[in-house]
Order: sequence, then C-alpha cells, then structure tokens
Amino acid sequence: MSCRLLVLALTFALSAQRLPDLNDGEAHGDPPYLLEDGWRPLLNGKDLAGWHGQDSKPHEWFTTRGVRWERLLSPSRLIGIPAPSGRMLNGPQGRTANLVTAEKFGDVELYIEYMVSKGSNSGVYLHGLYEVQIFDSYGSSEPMKTSDNGGIYHRWIDNKGVGGSPPARNASGRPGEWQSFQIWFRAPRFDASGRKIENARFLRVLHNGLSVQNVVELEGGTRAHVNIPEAPENPIMLQGDHGPVAFRHIYVRPLRPIIVR
Repeated sequence: MSCRLLVLALTFALSAQRLPDLNDGEAHGDPPYLLEDGWRPLLNGKDLAGWHGQDSKPHEWFTTRGVRWERLLSPSRLIGIPAPSGRMLNGPQGRTANLVTAEKFGDVELYIEYMVSKGSNSGVYLHGLYEVQIFDSYGSSEPMKTSDNGGIYHRWIDNKGVGGSPPARNASGRPGEWQSFQIWFRAPRFDASGRKIENARFLRVLHNGLSVQNVVELEGGTRAHVNIPEAPENPIMLQGDHGPVAFRHIYVRPLRPIIVR
C-alpha cells in the first residue's frame, strides 16, 4: 500500500471512531455520555469521594449496589445495603443533609438519573443556587406548578414564592423507577468589578427525554439554596432532607452551543 493510501486509510479509521455531535437539545436513545464526547462522571463507582455534606454537616448518604422499592409493603421508602457502587442513597431513613460537590462549575451540561419513593421530594441545584425540582408528580392531572417534577423552583421573598417556571408537561415516571434530567445551564455573568451583568439561565431541561424547560432566566437563588453568593463558578448540590431519593449516572461536560436543526 502506498503512503498516500495508508494516510487516507488511517484518516478514515480515526474519523469513523469520532462520536457524532448530537447536542441539539433532544434525546437520542442512550444517555448522552454514551453517545457524545466530553462527558465525565462525578461518581467514581466506589464511594462518595468529591462530595460532602452542605456546610460540612455530617450526613448519612451511602453508596449501594442496588436500590429497592416496595410498592405494597413500603411505597414511601427506598432501601439499599451499603456497598461500593456508583449509586447513592440519602440514608436509611431518607432524610439527611444535602450533598455538595467539592468541585465548582461554570457553564455546564449535566446529565443525572434519580429515583424517588411515593410522595418524595428532592432537587438538583446548579451552582448550589438554582433548583430543578424533583417530586413524585406521577399521575397528576392538575396544572403543573413550580413545585412539580421538572419545575424550576421559585424564589422565596417576604415569605412567599416568587417566579420560577412550571414544567411544560408532566413527564414523570412512577415512584421506584429511574428517571433522568439532562440540563443545559449558563452561569451568571459579571463585569471586572464583580457586578452581575447577566442572570443565570437554564437554556434547556429534558425530563425523561422530553423537553420541560426552555430558556428560563434566574434573577437569584431559588428557595432552600446553599448560602453562597452568585458567582461565575459554584458547586452542584443534591437535596437530601426532603424524603427518600437515590442518584446514579451523574455526568458533566462544559456547555456547548445547542445545535439548531
């Protein structure tokens, strides 16, 4: 084979191995971390290294090989046996301190899977400040609220809820089933003096592969956020004090532009 043919063959082989860029704000079958480049896990598959209790509080989160839900015997609980794993559960009673990453993030794409028991409640806080609500909204026929699954939770000002964004649809799975969020998040912007010049935004949120949020601007932290100021980079927080919740397959990558097709 000539050198030119060899180079062409190698080039073709390398290009064939590249993963496609599917970042169009839609679901594409398997989770995005299996289909696209650039994703990395925030769970190491063994323990909770890289995570700590909010405000350094002690917590009861543990990793478990499997999460069990009993529809008839104990529908309001999630059960797990501590073991090295990439799944984690918020303690034997399903109420413990919130869990926060040691790492901080700016503009970020987040993919995360979770499970709740019947009637349970949790949340994913980007920058520790801006919540995508987790709630057992399965089967609800009422108009969606900011407190429903997939909502951007409201702020709490003068003892009342302000703002927020209800999910565009009820995409909730049943309690005891693994569900997913895929989140495109743009951090707030600041000038050289540290003055905020642009609010944070959820550019898009998919819930179980369906669009539930699109370009939601956030004037400040939502209710029950970590007591930290808005900044170009901040940690991710998972709410653990509102009821049984489990998480797995937590992946991030730097925010990329959403492709318009």
